[in-house]
Amino acid sequence: MSELTVWFDGSCPLCRREIALMRRLDRRGVIRFVDVDQAESATCPLDRGELLDRFHASENGRLLSGAEAFAAMWRAIPILRPLGLAFRGPFASALLERFYRAFLRARPSLQKFAHRLERP
Repeated sequence: MSELTVWFDGSCPLCRREIALMRRLDRRGVIRFVDVDQAESATCPLDRGELLDRFHASENGRLLSGAEAFAAMWRAIPILRPLGLAFRGPFASALLERFYRAFLRARPSLQKFAHRLERP
């Protein structure tokens, strides 16, 4: 069983929703989810700004970011494991990273939209 820690942006409505789903799917409780906004700096491998710029995870002590971090998280969740394994190879990982970078460009607009949906 691998040790997996995932750092996420707790102030981002998109991130909160995604992590809430991942927590529900992680029925074995093998992933340690850390809200960067709530974490003590000693528990973070990078400074807060770097952790908020991209998605990060640590799998067995190896720090991953972007597509690699998502694939590691998916591998830890049985129902998503096939997806995580599919994106483990260099070609598939590079393709996922490309999609992730496109998402990062759209993220500010998506966050604004999600914030509006959260308001009563």
